[in-house]
Amino acid sequence: MSFLEILYFLIPAAIAYAAPLIVTAIGGVFSERSGVVNIGLEGLMVMGAFIGILFNLTFVNVFGESTEWIALLAAMVVAALFSLLHAVASVSFRADQVVSGVAINLLAVALCLFLVKMIYDKGQTDFVQERFLRDDIPFLKDIPILGPMFFQNVYWTSVLAIGIAILAWVVLYYTPFGLRLRAVGEHPMAADTMGINVTRMRYIAVMISGGLAGIGGAIYSQSISLDFGHSTINGQGFMALAAMIFGKWHPLGAMGAAVFFGFAQALSIVGGSLPYISEIPSVFLLILPYVLTILALAGFIGKANAPKALGTPYIKGNR
Repeated sequence: MSFLEILYFLIPAAIAYAAPLIVTAIGGVFSERSGVVNIGLEGLMVMGAFIGILFNLTFVNVFGESTEWIALLAAMVVAALFSLLHAVASVSFRADQVVSGVAINLLAVALCLFLVKMIYDKGQTDFVQERFLRDDIPFLKDIPILGPMFFQNVYWTSVLAIGIAILAWVVLYYTPFGLRLRAVGEHPMAADTMGINVTRMRYIAVMISGGLAGIGGAIYSQSISLDFGHSTINGQGFMALAAMIFGKWHPLGAMGAAVFFGFAQALSIVGGSLPYISEIPSVFLLILPYVLTILALAGFIGKANAPKALGTPYIKGNR
């Protein structure tokens, strides 16, 4: 197998694993750009993954081949509503945002597993019939070298994830809404003085974060795991959090970091069938994504400056 053939095999897998991370990391960018720390991305992904599978299994006979796409919308709505718990605790009650995020993570797993047990009377759901399938992108697939690498055998959810990242970049940096959101995260008092409702902006940002994390979870459960259990997400939310920090709280930076982590995951899964890489003990390949996550979170790869008001509750009138 030549080097080019290895890339043809590895890159589509890396992009597939990166898609849920990209969408979830973009959600984290919105929340933290508004000044609200969102450690709860993992729990919001869990909720999205569960709702995606539950909706898919329940309504597959109603919506047919469109079921998985409508399940994404259902996961987005439910996860956005679930994220309101974090918004109320962090913004309205000014609770510690890290503690609130951890509570979201614990609550989501416990609640979803309880519902799985109640509905299916076992520890995991059934496998879905309608799932996201790989496909070729018309016209682009015929580009020499790049076509087979990036535009053949890819999920449409990967295209959706990249589109969301570009849209988020435009919204955050080229619209009045994005300017207000970033102002609230950098200097909420100045934003308040200019007539921006800090509380409302932070609520909106946290709900956007929840909705996107829900989409990320539903993409993962309907394209990779195909069912829901206690280990379905298994750290994906924390990888997305690391991608957000590694990407310096910028949508395109977060997308690039998520692709990097997706590559590490793809390598851990398919590396055993590749020459040279197959000679590396499998345990090292399996821990690679998590080691890279720890290194990124520890600030090993570059120093990133967070929004200045990140993690600081805003009390109107205080200086």
